[in-house]
Parts: sequence; C-alpha cells; structure tokens
Amino acid sequence: MTSVTAEKSYQNRPKAIGITVRRPQFNPKAIRRHYFANSPVMSHVLTALSSTFPIGEQFFVHSVRNVRDQVKDERLQAQIAAFIGQEAMHSKAHAEFNDAWRREDYNLDRFQAWLARKDSYVKNLHPKIQLAITCAFEHFTALLGGYILRHPEVLSTLDDDAVKLWVWHAIEEIEHRAVAFDVYQAVYGDDRIRRMIMRSVTTGFASLTFYSASKLFMQDRKNSLPKVGGNLFGAYLLGKMLVQMLPEYLSYYKKDFHPAEIDCSQIIQYWKTRMAEEYQLESFQDEMLPQRLS
Repeated sequence: MTSVTAEKSYQNRPKAIGITVRRPQFNPKAIRRHYFANSPVMSHVLTALSSTFPIGEQFFVHSVRNVRDQVKDERLQAQIAAFIGQEAMHSKAHAEFNDAWRREDYNLDRFQAWLARKDSYVKNLHPKIQLAITCAFEHFTALLGGYILRHPEVLSTLDDDAVKLWVWHAIEEIEHRAVAFDVYQAVYGDDRIRRMIMRSVTTGFASLTFYSASKLFMQDRKNSLPKVGGNLFGAYLLGKMLVQMLPEYLSYYKKDFHPAEIDCSQIIQYWKTRMAEEYQLESFQDEMLPQRLS
C-alpha cells in the first residue's frame, strides 16, 4: 500500500525545469571504428565507456528509485522523473551503438558479463551506498560532458552520427547532473560517506576504463597499432583532458560542493541550437521552436 500511495503522489507532479527527455537520432552503423580524430586510443576509450552505459545508466535509475518515496519536494520529484527518462534513453542508445559494433574481432561480451555480475553485487549494498556511487559517477559523466561541449575543436574530427550521439548525451548529463546529488542530500546528507565513496569510485572507474579500452585496442591491434600518429595525438588529448578536468573533479570533495555550481547554460544553449539547425535533430528542433516564435 505504501508504494502504491507513493507512486500515486507522483502523478500530479510539476514538469521538470531544465531537464528534457529527447529521443536520439543517429545511425550507429555509419560511425567509423576510429571515429575520434582518427585516433584508436581516444576512440577505444570512448567506446569502452559506451560499453558500460547500458548497465550503468540502469543502475543509476535503480539507486534513485530505491529512495524516491522518501523525497517530499515536488520539484525534485519532477526532476527525478525526467532523470529516469533521460537515463533510459541513454541506456537504449548506447546498447544500439554497442550492438552495431559487435564483431568477432571487436567485442566486450566477457567484460559486460563481468559488469552484470558486479551490478548484481552492488545492488545488494545499502541504498545509501548505492546512491553515493551514483552521485560519484554522475559527477564523472558531467565532467566529461562539459569538457566535450566546451571544446568544439575536439568534436570537429567526429563523424556526424558520432557527434549526434555524444553531444546529445553530454547535454543531458549536464542537465540532470544534480538530481542524484540532491536526492542524496535530501535523504541522507552524509558528506563524509559521499566523499569516501568518490575515492573508491575514482579508482574503480579509472581501472575499469583502462582495462576495457586496452581490451578493445588489442582486439583491434591490426588496425590500431599502425596508426602511430593518431595514437600519439590521442594520448596527448587524453592527458590534456585529464589535467584540465582535475580542478573540477577535486571540487567534489568540498564541504559546500554542488554539481550545478558551474554555469553551463550558455554552452548548452549553443549546442542545442547547433543540434537543431546544423544536425537537424527533431527533438531539439521541437524544443527550440517556442524560443524562435517568442
């Protein structure tokens, strides 16, 4: 009865402000394997990240739903609903991307099976720990999304369909970057545990990405190894990105940290306009139309 009553209370929630659920429009089969600056290193890193998203995004939703009935604020309830909608679309889109790229010489099926077992284990942890894990990963995805959007010169090397996938995802990660954090603060508010979990997640996330990207690189070594210039450039870009993101990453450990403390409104507006006009994505066109008419 309690869960039914809680669910009914969501039906009359207000609409979320600043978080829009959009349907992706891209052709994963049209994306080259070394789509990022013709660099196997950077391309495999992003593809390795993509391989974790279907399970990862579903876990994020699960961890928020665990405690959703304890959130009394209607505005935050609306944001939770939009967060769930966006993450569901992300999981679906990256599953399509991963499936389109699965080949005998290029797959991470064993890795993804391991990830599924890890997912089952983590879901048995205390809901507080699960939500703290989600807060940490959401900080990472917002960091990566913000970096991608703030450095359009990096995106200039991507195929159009790769841009459609990664920019769409980056925009929405920034839009909902504070939802899990605000839920955690509303329900638990334990900054000590939040920071402790981030330290663990950082180590795990780095090793997970390195392992899966290395596996992809070695599976694709006949094509990857000859591209020495692309690999050196990719390593340079990766190193530069990590150094530039470090201050924002460290801000998570501040006592008064909040994910929305960095204003991304202008860069989000810039890319939403490009997605609508240059890439002709219907979901962004529909969103921008009222602004043009006003």
